[in-house]
Amino acid sequence: MAEDVVAEIVASVLEVLVAPGQQIEVGDSLVLLESMKMEIPVLAEEPGTIADIKVQVGDVIQAGDVIATFE
Repeated sequence: MAEDVVAEIVASVLEVLVAPGQQIEVGDSLVLLESMKMEIPVLAEEPGTIADIKVQVGDVIQAGDVIATFE
């Protein structure tokens, strides 16, 4: 069953660190966000495989936006 990784803040996407099909472990960095001049990594909370990346570098995301899905 696919699960979503959701943004907790309004931010800009600085870097996408994973790709579809990639295995992830708890604590792996998925994307790097920038908000209020701070760099904030989004970390995996569960192990799995990245199914889809929903953001690109330069995107401005809102709290609640889906960043990625994993299985």
